Amino acid sequence: MIQKTLVLIKPDALERGLAGQILSRFEKVGLKIIECKLTQPDQKLASSHYPVTDEWLNKVGNNTLSDCEKYGVDVVSAMGTDNPLKIGQKVHQWNMEFIMGSPILALILEGVHAIEVVRKICGPTLPLLALPGTIRGDYSSSSALSANIENTPIKNLVHASGSEDEAKREITLWFGKDR
Repeated sequence: MIQKTLVLIKPDALERGLAGQILSRFEKVGLKIIECKLTQPDQKLASSHYPVTDEWLNKVGNNTLSDCEKYGVDVVSAMGTDNPLKIGQKVHQWNMEFIMGSPILALILEGVHAIEVVRKICGPTLPLLALPGTIRGDYSSSSALSANIENTPIKNLVHASGSEDEAKREITLWFGKDR
């Protein structure tokens, strides 16, 4: 089953000079780079890439509340509020600012089960949970709570489409139609 997927090598990876090592991991498993470009997203692209619903905002906010409770952190001191929706809005804003702040290397990769393979190579979105041998497990140790306390997004190096529908939407968003 040949698929195409979108990968974004984020500013934190580019700033650390990890793009070549990340690309190498995808190529080593037989994925083909169909197209790539270095780009700096504007507000329209960033907001389209991160479409937000109240459900997503509340989920992120409630995850933060749970992490604060688990690690004994006063959520109001750390986040300025204990309202899950408002916490989610802050996280969303940090994500937007982060991807608009520096260039990103956007890639279309193609190969057998490309979406699943790329997600496996990247590891879980939260680097703290990523196993050694994955991109996030080898090159990042950020957690949601540490990022929230620092008022920054989670530095997880890469974005990878999570499904065929998401890949199609994101490829069109970043590269235009007919890809």
